[in-house]
Amino acid sequence: MSETAIREAVLTEHLRTLKLPGLAREYPALARQARDGGWAYEEFLRCVLEAELRSRQERTAAHRLREAHFPDIKTLDQLDWKALQGISRPKLLELASCDYLSRADDVILAGPIGTGKTHIAVGLGVEAARRRFRVSFTRASELVRTLLEARDERLLGRLHRRIERADLLIVDELGFVPFDRAGGELLFNLLSERYERRSTLITTNLAFSEWVQVFGDAKLTTALLDRLGHHSHILTTRGSSYRSRNREREEDTGGRSDEKRG
Repeated sequence: MSETAIREAVLTEHLRTLKLPGLAREYPALARQARDGGWAYEEFLRCVLEAELRSRQERTAAHRLREAHFPDIKTLDQLDWKALQGISRPKLLELASCDYLSRADDVILAGPIGTGKTHIAVGLGVEAARRRFRVSFTRASELVRTLLEARDERLLGRLHRRIERADLLIVDELGFVPFDRAGGELLFNLLSERYERRSTLITTNLAFSEWVQVFGDAKLTTALLDRLGHHSHILTTRGSSYRSRNREREEDTGGRSDEKRG
């Protein structure tokens, strides 16, 4: 083994011991480039530090995607804009920048079942996770069930603190499955705590006038809508269900569609 190879092996082992795996992976190639290009020490140091920074950012983003618990990964690039109705593309791209998270703004995606709300919600969540924001995805019915269980086990405060850590909480399908008044009150309290502190994204097939069906109390519903409407971006999808249209096309053509939409 050459002297250069021995030095690289020793340095690589040191970098792994120091828990710098990104730098350990890229160091040999960077060292060769530096030698061949006659880089100054400062230039070489800048490049190796940038390599480690990129590696850490990529690992953090991958971790954020895993901990979000998305049902599956759907990106905004995969949206069928020809089929998507009612959504302003410039507005959606504005939200994709994630600036609203720094202001703790909320997002409400409303519209009929099967018109792309979940896809958009997951797509925005993926964009946030890639920018290393903490994201948590849950169905409204699952969240309420978890809140009720935590209340019964006297762990509600701990659950609130865990959810509070999420920069973006995505509550999918609000109103799709009904829950009792106790569940509605627990959900109201959770969402109220996040007001102006962390962002919440809600998808729903209900008009705002129908939210009282979810929370079971007109005053409580009015109070929540007042909070959500204060700093929120409201997007409304239109049209018939993607899935229904796909089935109709399959029946007309006798074929099978492999396209999946949320």
